[in-house]
Amino acid sequence: MLEPKIIYEDKNQLVINKPAGLLVHRAPQTKGGVFCLTDWLVEKYPKMKKVGDEPVLRPGIVHRLDRETSGILVMAKTQPAFDFLKKQFQEREVKKTYVALVFGNIKKDEDIIDLSIGKSKKDFRKFITGDRARGTLREAVTEYKVIERFKGYTLVEVSPKTGRTHQIRVHMKAIGHSIVGDSLYAPKNVKHPLGLTRHFLHAKSLEIVLFEGGKIKIEADLPEDLSRVLAKLKDL
Repeated sequence: MLEPKIIYEDKNQLVINKPAGLLVHRAPQTKGGVFCLTDWLVEKYPKMKKVGDEPVLRPGIVHRLDRETSGILVMAKTQPAFDFLKKQFQEREVKKTYVALVFGNIKKDEDIIDLSIGKSKKDFRKFITGDRARGTLREAVTEYKVIERFKGYTLVEVSPKTGRTHQIRVHMKAIGHSIVGDSLYAPKNVKHPLGLTRHFLHAKSLEIVLFEGGKIKIEADLPEDLSRVLAKLKDL
């Protein structure tokens, strides 16, 4: 059973390092029997059952990470803290930093991707940029800078300025550099390198103002599976 690691906790907030493979909460299409982060939360913190906009479905969940994305996730243990934290995310006051390994050699050392995102017309699971999307397009802005270059790959630090579903994955694909191991957005004919079994995306750090006051920056080291891939790439 996958369990998160608690990094910070007080009476109002909880910050964890979520392991890859752990689903944050159920959706209508989620198959029965799947263990979710919310199961762990309500077992460990029963009072959180009443916290949030939809506490039955997402108790205490202020924001989310994709199932295969590891790293920092903050939750609220009380309703006042939930409202306070949610407002920070809505007003884009939270600084989030990710690490991603992408296919190819990104030419620019740093750049801003400003491309609106909507749902794909062809695949209900996917999101897409521009005119090929259906329905309402939503503003999406992502900054990135190159950390290190390898043969055929680039390691980047990514900072989303908006919080759209799959934003980083969609934006990196849009500029021609899909995230390595991404089963949904990366080219189907490209093999995952060096035994990687999930996409190479990790929520490295998060800066947020606590409900009690005071800003904190919380970090999570790169997990072993991703560190192992980088070590092997350096040896090539």
